[in-house]
Amino acid sequence: MVISNKPLRFILVALVACLPAMSFANSEKDAAHVQTEVAHKAVSEGHHEGGHAEPTDVKSKIKAFIGHHVLDSHDFTLTQDDETGKYYGFPLPVIIWDNGLHIFSSSKFNHGHAVAESNGNFYAINHHDGKIYRTDATGEITEDEKSGHPTNVRPLDFSITKTVVSIFAAALLMFWLFSSLAKSYAKNGGIASGAGRIFEPLVVYIRDEVAIPNIGEKHYKKYMSYLLTIFFFVLFLNIFGLTPLGINATGNLTITFSLAILTFLITNLTANKNYWGHIFWMPGVPKPMRIILAPIELLGVFIKPFSLMIRLYANIFAGHIVLMSIIGLMFIFKSWIGSSLSFGLSFVLSILEILVAFLQAYIFTMLSALYFGSAVEEHHHEEGAHH
Repeated sequence: MVISNKPLRFILVALVACLPAMSFANSEKDAAHVQTEVAHKAVSEGHHEGGHAEPTDVKSKIKAFIGHHVLDSHDFTLTQDDETGKYYGFPLPVIIWDNGLHIFSSSKFNHGHAVAESNGNFYAINHHDGKIYRTDATGEITEDEKSGHPTNVRPLDFSITKTVVSIFAAALLMFWLFSSLAKSYAKNGGIASGAGRIFEPLVVYIRDEVAIPNIGEKHYKKYMSYLLTIFFFVLFLNIFGLTPLGINATGNLTITFSLAILTFLITNLTANKNYWGHIFWMPGVPKPMRIILAPIELLGVFIKPFSLMIRLYANIFAGHIVLMSIIGLMFIFKSWIGSSLSFGLSFVLSILEILVAFLQAYIFTMLSALYFGSAVEEHHHEEGAHH
């Protein structure tokens, strides 16, 4: 297996491809959803049992803004007027299972300020984590004194949230772009045309610089569909986080966990006997050492997807938190010097975030290809020759 030694080519291709998206970089990027202590602390600034008080000072407002927007949402709020208290956006369907199926519009929650009633049950959104809990008519959510977690019953939530909308949008966009690219090949004798041709260099790069060097000429084709899907899926979700829509699904630990699980399953379900032999009975190693190394190697099987999950989540989530915090300094300084410096720094970071969006998609794809390559690598060990 070989790691590609031409990252500069990828960066140049990525920068050219992302130039149209730079104009959409939003200074109010809302990292979409993720249950973390950072979010909990920020949101809890104005939270009280059974409801929440709106923060009054600028610093608290900035904390609350960041805290609310790193959580997933049951409605799509584009903007809001602080003076009139009006929200501009659209609700999303709420689908929960609580002793039966309940389907209603998220507008019943009034952006978390009201209690929703469905078939005699009452539900409220907890402002700590953005989740739906069963309550009484008052909407009170009680919390455990030690852990701080709600003690109310939490129904199974299958709602179409902002994250789900972004996933559907990325899937539809990919289907349209690459189906049109495939059709153009058939029509023009293998020559790309239309919108899909913009992404053709990236497709070729993934094949020639990621899949073939790390998996090998013999086996790379059966993994190409997954590698291309995972690369563009992560890329588009990352780019969505840089638009005024304020969506960032890859900053959600559950999303990165799901992607890592797919790589884990494909790696281990397609692995050959040499892969498992190197884990449980490593050739060329004294037999007593094999007994010691086998559990360590088996642990590594689970550590690999865990590292994929954490790396993507942490980089995207942390980048958005830092950027939003720097933007918030403009409202704290209230001077042309401080605001100008904050604006300049946030602009530079916005450009950097575009590169990070491509880079994280590349890293996830590259590591997946490395794992696939190790799973199908063919070894020809003469065990007796090592003793």
